Amino acid sequence: MNNKGKERSHIMRWVYWVKLYESKFQAGCLAKRMEEDWWIYGYECPQSVEVYRSKKGRFGVRYQL
Repeated sequence: MNNKGKERSHIMRWVYWVKLYESKFQAGCLAKRMEEDWWIYGYECPQSVEVYRSKKGRFGVRYQL
């Protein structure tokens, strides 16, 4: 296998949560819950979770598995 195939398999991509929130606090609560509680539901815990601001000024959450 060449190096290009190996590099592509390790690229991490962001997964965006569908809902946007009016406040950074609301998005932050979801982000914290994703970091702390996903194991309860049998999901793999994300490696990285972050709150971002959309172009329209609302807040969202994105994560990497």
